[in-house]
Amino acid sequence: MKEIVFKGSGVAIVTPYDENGINYDALKKLIDFQIENGTDAIIIAGTTGESATMTDEEHQEIIRFTVEYVNQRVPVIAGTGSNDTAYAVTLSKHAEEVGADALLIVTPYYNKGSQKGLIRHYTQIADAVNIPIILYNVPSRTGVSIKPETYLELSKHPRIVATKEASGDTNLMLKTQNLCKDHLHFYSGNDDQITAALGLGSLGVISVLANVVPKHTHDICQNFFDGKIKESIDLQIQLTDLIEAMFCEVNPIPVKTALGLMGFEVGHLRMPLCEMEDQNLEVLKNTLKKYHLIE
Repeated sequence: MKEIVFKGSGVAIVTPYDENGINYDALKKLIDFQIENGTDAIIIAGTTGESATMTDEEHQEIIRFTVEYVNQRVPVIAGTGSNDTAYAVTLSKHAEEVGADALLIVTPYYNKGSQKGLIRHYTQIADAVNIPIILYNVPSRTGVSIKPETYLELSKHPRIVATKEASGDTNLMLKTQNLCKDHLHFYSGNDDQITAALGLGSLGVISVLANVVPKHTHDICQNFFDGKIKESIDLQIQLTDLIEAMFCEVNPIPVKTALGLMGFEVGHLRMPLCEMEDQNLEVLKNTLKKYHLIE
C-alpha cells in the first residue's frame, strides 16, 4: 500500500494578485477560510493558481510561503509540473527543501511526451526528490493522456503514490486500478464526478469547487467515508448548477471571479486570461445568489 498524502477534499487554491504581484495577505485569508471550513489539503501553484504565468521567483516563493503559513495544519501539495523536465526537477527540489508534503506534477504540455517519454519524465523527477508525487492527467489541457500500462510502470516507483485523474474517462480509471491495485491511489480531478470517483475507490478530490464551498466539498467526501452514501450523492447533485457555473469559461476565470463577488480580495487574472463575458457573468452571479453565496 502506497503512502496516503490526504483523504477528502484538497483545494486547488487560486492565487490573489495585486499591482505588486502576489497578494500574500489575501492568500492568508483564503488559506484560513479553507482550513476553517474543513478542507483536507491545500494545493498551491496549480492550474487554478495560474502557475503558468508566474515568474520563477513567484512560483518558488508562493510554495515556501504557503508551507510556512499553513504550518502543518493540513498537507501542502506543491504544483511543480512543467513541459521541461529539468525545470520540473528544479521546482520539485525547491518545494521539498521548503517543506512541501507532496508534489502535484502535470503531464508535459505542448511538446507532449510519448508514453515512453512520460515514464522517463516522471521517473527523473521522482528520482530527484524524497517526497510523494501525485501525477496529474488532464488531457483536455495538455493534449496527452497517461495510458493504464504507463500508470502501471510509473506506480512501481516508490515515490509515485497517486494520480489526479481529470480525463473524465471512467474506463481508463477502471483499467488502471485493475492493473495497479494498491500501488497507486486516485483523486478525482473533476468536481462533477466526486461521488462517482469515490465509488470507484478514489481517496477524494483535488477541487476547484472547494474554493467557494469548502465545507460542502469536504462533506461530499466525508459523508461517503462515513457510509452515508445517499447524503454524499444528494450533496453532489445539489451542487450541480454551481459546478457548471465554475466551468462556464476556462478555469480559473469563473472561480476567481466568484471569489471576488463573495468579498475575497483576489485581484485580477493574468493575461491571456481576462474578465468574463457579460452573459456568463450574469449566469455566475445568479448561480451564486441561488446558493446564498452572495446577496
